[in-house]
Amino acid sequence: MRNTLIVLVAALTALAAFAPAAAAGGTTATAAQMDPTCEFPFEGEDATGETVTVEEEPESVVALQPSDAQVMHEIGAEEKVTGMPVGQYTDYLEADESLDITEDDGVTPVAEEVIDRDPDVVLAANALQGDDVIDQLREAGLTVYVFPTEQSLDGVAENVRLTGEIVGECEGAQESLEGMNDRLAVIEEAVSDVDRPLAYYAMGGGFTAGEGTFQHEILTTAGLENLGAEAGIEGWAEISAETVVEEDPEWIVYGDSAEEPPVAEAVRGTTAYQEDRLVAVDDQFMSQPGPLVVEAIEQIVQAVHPDAYADAAEQLEDDGNETNDTGADGSNGSDGGSEAGGDSIPGLGVPAAVAALVAALAGLARRR
Repeated sequence: MRNTLIVLVAALTALAAFAPAAAAGGTTATAAQMDPTCEFPFEGEDATGETVTVEEEPESVVALQPSDAQVMHEIGAEEKVTGMPVGQYTDYLEADESLDITEDDGVTPVAEEVIDRDPDVVLAANALQGDDVIDQLREAGLTVYVFPTEQSLDGVAENVRLTGEIVGECEGAQESLEGMNDRLAVIEEAVSDVDRPLAYYAMGGGFTAGEGTFQHEILTTAGLENLGAEAGIEGWAEISAETVVEEDPEWIVYGDSAEEPPVAEAVRGTTAYQEDRLVAVDDQFMSQPGPLVVEAIEQIVQAVHPDAYADAAEQLEDDGNETNDTGADGSNGSDGGSEAGGDSIPGLGVPAAVAALVAALAGLARRR
């Protein structure tokens, strides 16, 4: 049962907080997007086809999903957050319990809680598209922007940019985008010439991620081949233990909320399991489509390609020192250097109940 909950949450949160980028052409693992521009009134069509207008810069924002909250924090707009999920999926944000707008599961928003806070704008990740709560909030007169779904790292970046524009935090959004770009570029360069071992991303309940998921991009950006994609899986779907055994992955990646890899007994006979090539990645960074996906990539590179990781860390440290030592006018800048060392790549700081998806996944699991 616990594994089922893990995979449901992971799959659900993986849908959250993406904006369109596929039309931009390809799924490169960079956050290259247009610079955010904060001009009010803001007007844009959201995933529900609604034209959403924000007349002036919001002073209060409710983030309906954990990934929405992550983005708000990462762009430096956490002081504007007057409501968000508070629980196991946002513990890393260290938010005050008084901000919680969810049921006991820490992820399902309660419309009444949101309405009572009367926010200037509500950010709703795509996991809630079509959910009754959106209609309830709009019927109560609240401004709600529902983000489209995307399955790429570019989609994460586009969501960051768009969030910054909606809430009036373009400078913070731009800094977050630049941080993503810098780290992804260095990591990609570091792993460009490495051998790419086959990896199985074990989500629990027999599920894995294939093509068309940002977890697929996390794995490939970290210098791995994704077994799910190799097996022809698209999106998030079940994969048989027989297929995993036949493919014989060299590594198994899984969320660290599980005490051990959530795999079938037969999978324990694979090369990865027998040789203890197991990577436990922070569940929230791996499943929430926000800027901290970069942290998940770093964790994988550090375990699978330690030499490449060290090279990336050194490059980022050098880049940081160059930035700190030289000001915009070419003169000496800050006294301090980068805090990065050989043990860690500088980070960007330190998941969403969808009834239809829950029913589909649960029904699929029951049929198996």
